[in-house]
Amino acid sequence: MITPDLTLAERVSALVEAELTEAMDGTDMDLRKTAEMMREVLCPPRKMKVNFSGGITQDCWSVTQGDGDYRVMYMPVAGYFSLCVESDFGPLDIGVHGTALGCFGSV
Repeated sequence: MITPDLTLAERVSALVEAELTEAMDGTDMDLRKTAEMMREVLCPPRKMKVNFSGGITQDCWSVTQGDGDYRVMYMPVAGYFSLCVESDFGPLDIGVHGTALGCFGSV
């Protein structure tokens, strides 16, 4: 259970850490390898504007460093993670949603 007195950034970190810990404790070697790779590019959650189709923007939280192509973001309004492509205008949602590890592993 996540402590109720955490900031939003701390809650996002706790969600990601819980996913990574569960993957590392599991027996699925592919998932463990993906978790190890994701851990290498984690960053402290940082609030960023994300662009959505139709010109909509939303404040989300970056949980991985951008690699020049992709970044994993937490969407607090939806309550799940998104894979975003880097663009000249900032992160752009590409419709890959779900767990942080699932979004990261889809690249």
